Amino acid sequence: PDDELLRLGGDGSLATPAVLQAQVKRLLADPKLKRFCDSFPSQWLQLDNIISSVPDKEKFPDFYYAPPDYRTTMDMMMEPLLLFETVLIENRSILEFVDSDYTFRSGRLRKWYGEEPGGRIGGPVTMQFRRQAVSDRRQGGVMTTAAMLTMTSGPDETKPITRGAWVASVMFNAPPEPPPADVPPLEPPKQSERNLTVRERFAGHRERSDCAGCHAKLDPLGFALENFDPVGRWRQTYENGREVDSSGKLFRKHSFKNVAEFKDAILAEKARFTRAFAEHALSYALGRSLTPADTPAIDRITERVIADDFRLQTVLYEVVQSEPFLNRPSPDVSP
Repeated sequence: PDDELLRLGGDGSLATPAVLQAQVKRLLADPKLKRFCDSFPSQWLQLDNIISSVPDKEKFPDFYYAPPDYRTTMDMMMEPLLLFETVLIENRSILEFVDSDYTFRSGRLRKWYGEEPGGRIGGPVTMQFRRQAVSDRRQGGVMTTAAMLTMTSGPDETKPITRGAWVASVMFNAPPEPPPADVPPLEPPKQSERNLTVRERFAGHRERSDCAGCHAKLDPLGFALENFDPVGRWRQTYENGREVDSSGKLFRKHSFKNVAEFKDAILAEKARFTRAFAEHALSYALGRSLTPADTPAIDRITERVIADDFRLQTVLYEVVQSEPFLNRPSPDVSP
């Protein structure tokens, strides 16, 4: 907090709604906002996981583009962060996190996505990003960025359940329960399974009574993104020539055949997405998990954001003016 904020807090003026709102507006224009643009979306999108992603070097050698082991990791991470920053600074709709008609790419990412096969990509410490239009709905938003798709995959194959858990947690704030302790991981395909699709190999897991419930919720979310390979590149078929099936049904009522229709299904549930985003934002602001006592505040924030065309700055204004934020208990300072 700067001197002005400390002064207003000290004399009690900050408790006045008009003063509080004016301070939020002032601080949204402060250069320190950059810290929020890095920290909140990184936590919300779980972007730290991309740091530990290690795609198979033989299968994806261009992921490691310079010795000793420079990876495309940071370029991937910057794409969703710059999208978030733009939506915030320009006060755009949070629905653009689901589907946007623009994104940010460096030369390396444009080459990665196949846009500039021979383009200049810069050195290991060079990342020159530019904003560009997106006409193909397979791109745009945060779900279909290479960062998300890579960090939810294994070294040499996708992990639809991991991707589904990410979508459930991030987009709907409904993280799944941990799997039963005795459930074995999906093993690499045996020789007899090499002609199967990933969906067919998962059939055994779905048939277990203690796994079926979670699979019914997570499979549609993960397999909706199955056209993207372990490093976020588009594919129509698997290595064995079998066609990728990304169809499913969201919440057992919105059918989709491809990722564009999957985005439409999520947008059909935009109130649910907005509520989930409000929960993430309030939890971040409070520095704690939410409780049932926070439900009225979430109801109010969600209602106000929807009424203001889903604008991101409205989320922040409403969080700062919410009862849980204004009435946080003081730290225990007793001996």
